[in-house]
Amino acid sequence: MRYAGLAIAFVSSVCFAFSGPMAKYLIAGGLAPIEAVWTRLAGAGLLLMAVLAVFKPRALRITRSRVPFVVVYAVMAVAGVQALYFLAITRLPVGIALLLEFMAPVMVVLWVRFVRRVRLARSAYVGAVVAVAGLAIVVEAWAGIRLDVLGLLLGLAAGACCAGYFLMNDAFGDELDPLGLIAWGMLGAAAVLIPFAQPWNIPWSAFTGTATPAGGGTLPVLGAYLWMVVIATVVAYILGVNAVRRLSAAVGATVASLEVIGGAIVAWALLGESLGVYQIIGGLIVLSGALLAQMASSPRTPEPQQPEKSPIPA
Repeated sequence: MRYAGLAIAFVSSVCFAFSGPMAKYLIAGGLAPIEAVWTRLAGAGLLLMAVLAVFKPRALRITRSRVPFVVVYAVMAVAGVQALYFLAITRLPVGIALLLEFMAPVMVVLWVRFVRRVRLARSAYVGAVVAVAGLAIVVEAWAGIRLDVLGLLLGLAAGACCAGYFLMNDAFGDELDPLGLIAWGMLGAAAVLIPFAQPWNIPWSAFTGTATPAGGGTLPVLGAYLWMVVIATVVAYILGVNAVRRLSAAVGATVASLEVIGGAIVAWALLGESLGVYQIIGGLIVLSGALLAQMASSPRTPEPQQPEKSPIPA
């Protein structure tokens, strides 16, 4: 069961890794970043909603008391993460944008300690410091920030919304089905972004052509879009939720962080984006610190009181 869960989590992270590179094909094809975000969320939300309506309709039920939670989830955990990340990759390489987004585990640690006032293991703080040091290496702080400053801020903002995603996923109980929450969250996020994306002005004709991002190969825009919606969104989320159910949340988050490496590899293969030595070294340090902080902040399973009985997982 555990190895199956690890395999599913790994495949999920690989699927997620395609989202940034595929989005760049939509942007190169003529869509604005916010338009690419909207088409992804609307398409994935409708597809997931249709799948659940056929195979698991109960997952779509939401009690009236949980509607406000779903609205906040849609605005911050879905629309905020996607929109800010897509904006960041227009100014930064995909790999660096992902690194900034995956500062989220460190932000979660800080929130739990200073807002929720929960005492954490010392290794959680060590992980946070290591991650920040790694980020300083990524941006080569000793030589002045060479990367786009606005891109850095957008990436960190995406990380903050991603931290909210983890915190909110930890907050809802059995009243909401995770897949149903994702489906409603995507559609809700698409609805929130309508005034900004203005779908009636989207150049839909772009989906009939091809695109060639700077330094990358040529792909059909519709093909890139379908891959992003089906593989990098719907399949990735379904596999990710299934993996977390089989594993602990900490282990699932650890494997999911492979998206950073996967995204950089996909961006190198499709877009010709490459990271320098400092970015690679700093990225590995950021990941190490973030994962250390995440593992340290996860609740531990209490030891069984009676040896003859198995402990109940937390």
